[in-house]
Amino acid sequence: MNLEHLVKMANQIGAFFDTMPDRPQAMTDLIAHLKRSWEPRMRRELLAYVDQQGGAELMPIVQEAIRLHAAALK
Repeated sequence: MNLEHLVKMANQIGAFFDTMPDRPQAMTDLIAHLKRSWEPRMRRELLAYVDQQGGAELMPIVQEAIRLHAAALK
């Protein structure tokens, strides 16, 4: 999978959830969406990107959600 494409998709999802007023719930829902909609190799690649490169291209809500809920994506 193309990492650039994964980052773009994650940020699009993040942009939707970033509009929610309850940030903790938004991050939980964002992770639930990734778990439900993305196949395991996509999630593994996104996790590796955050772990190894810091995820600088991801929106703050996406970075924070992944860091807080990484175990749920594995």
